[in-house]
Amino acid sequence: MLRLARAAMFALLPAELLLAVLLLSGVAVPVPVIVAAEAAVAAVFLLETAVACRLFRAERRGGAGRRSALRATVRRLVPSQVLRIMEFELKGMLALLHWVVRRRHGVPPGATALPYSGGQSMMLLLMLFAMTVETVGAEVLLRALEVPDGLRLAVLVLDVYGIVYGLALGAACVTRPHVVSATELRVRYGVYLDLRIPRELISSVRTARNYNESGTVTVKDGRLGVAVSSRTDVVVELSEPVTVVRPLGRREEVTSVRFFADAPAAALAALQSRLSPAEIREPGAS
Repeated sequence: MLRLARAAMFALLPAELLLAVLLLSGVAVPVPVIVAAEAAVAAVFLLETAVACRLFRAERRGGAGRRSALRATVRRLVPSQVLRIMEFELKGMLALLHWVVRRRHGVPPGATALPYSGGQSMMLLLMLFAMTVETVGAEVLLRALEVPDGLRLAVLVLDVYGIVYGLALGAACVTRPHVVSATELRVRYGVYLDLRIPRELISSVRTARNYNESGTVTVKDGRLGVAVSSRTDVVVELSEPVTVVRPLGRREEVTSVRFFADAPAAALAALQSRLSPAEIREPGAS
């Protein structure tokens, strides 16, 4: 029944969105189609409510409090990937606010912040410029073609959302730098990755520039890569595996971390402060 509720919800949402766009665009949708669509919405709502109530009661019978039972119900009813995407959206909007007030997230007093946004700032600016031009061009073209206001508004909302998403991505990377504190190394990429590494697990650190990373967050053979514009320049080796949670929730064990920092020398200096001379590898060392 849980699988049925999930499938019905994901099948209905796109169909309901399409119907809303058609109605806003002034398309004459047959009345039986509208009635059937609304009946389907009501049926899915009742199904979701019934499943949620059953899950909630099961959690309560298991001894969970009301809030814990509610959280567990939401986690079971909504796929974890969807919850993570919703969390990313919320954190991205908060990052925009932090950026406006010039505040950094997760950088305690005495810690060293290691920015990485400079490596992609030009790319993001070009992307935002192109998206802005596309938004204005699409709006002018749709007006010239006398497209119905409902459809034109839907396209405009999607285009503006794309611009806001790009701004949120840039703001998150600026306000959430890598952090080296007295107790840990925190490797991040915007709101999508946050890996905390206890400093006692760092066995060695070195700078090593790589310009051919295959993705932003990659894990292969126990090695984590956190790249900016396909580049990494700091490598940290660990004495024990740590668990990294990838953007969509997959967990993997890694014993080596490669990441990009705007100033790799500063990263090396911050991380060297508690390593012995034998554990420090200077740039260019193999």
